[in-house]
Amino acid sequence: MQRISLAHGEGGEVANELIQKVFIKSFGHSKHTQFDSAILSLREQTIAVTTDSFVVNPLFFPGGNIGKLAIAGTVNDLAVSGAIPYVLTAGFIIEEGFPIKSLKDIVKTMAEEAERAGVTIVAGDTKVVEKGSADGLFINTTGIGIVQEKRLQPELIQEGDSVLISGTIGDHGVAILSARQELGLLTNVQSDCASLTGIIHELLEEVKGVRIMRDPTRGGLATTLVELCEDFRFSIELDEDLIPVRKDVQGACDILGYDPLYLANEGKVVIIVDSNEEQKALALLQSYEIGKNAKVIGKVASCEDESGKLLLKTIVGTTKRLNRLAGPLLPRIC
Repeated sequence: MQRISLAHGEGGEVANELIQKVFIKSFGHSKHTQFDSAILSLREQTIAVTTDSFVVNPLFFPGGNIGKLAIAGTVNDLAVSGAIPYVLTAGFIIEEGFPIKSLKDIVKTMAEEAERAGVTIVAGDTKVVEKGSADGLFINTTGIGIVQEKRLQPELIQEGDSVLISGTIGDHGVAILSARQELGLLTNVQSDCASLTGIIHELLEEVKGVRIMRDPTRGGLATTLVELCEDFRFSIELDEDLIPVRKDVQGACDILGYDPLYLANEGKVVIIVDSNEEQKALALLQSYEIGKNAKVIGKVASCEDESGKLLLKTIVGTTKRLNRLAGPLLPRIC
């Protein structure tokens, strides 16, 4: 068979063949997969758990596909929480008629990204739905990470702390637009989709003043920082002139009326760090290929703001308040 049929979801011989030839071929078969649950020995560990679902459209885009996105998105959520990603589960909802070759390509990419991130996929599930009931393929992942010790210290955030971003913003959003052919031949921007476990682990090992981290995915950099300001009740002032944006990303945004501050990123981390550790953190980020465009983009302006505000000092010298993304910008972005 070259395409998924309803029989692939019935649990019989055809389903077993799919599991053996697609999933186990890429993910491997270990003692974890011999039962209806993965049996893990964590001893007396503090763990972090995250779950996410991926419905990106299209499934393949410049710089990645839904499989790479599913692994990177999940391990990044664990890493920015101060955890070392350990194991993942993966659930697949597949539409009848979906090409098996495409599924193999996606699963192979997942296995490769999991290896890069240092995680194992220990459990999974496959469901097949009738044609028209889904849009090709949806993936759900759950990740577990080990928190070795308290590394993040948001309670120590103070006025003057530095805000860093690990690279250019808006790349993933523009790559998706390009894949949807809304940009034609205007850009060849690649998605920044990538696992950040290595760079974040070293940052937490080497820089002692890291207050908090987030990955600015849906809603972009602005929405992520607004949430931090509101949750922890402090204000940030960003310098628009310092925020790294690729020229072709900015050009695409200018043509289509988007703001790169609100476009999704899938391989970036925003960090608040003690100003005394700013240069050490920046140098470490820039020592990695995925962090070569890292910048200091602002400061914590006040820790006495109960409402929490994100302010932007514009290139013309004025200051304006940024809010969360209001309404849909780019649906099916991840």
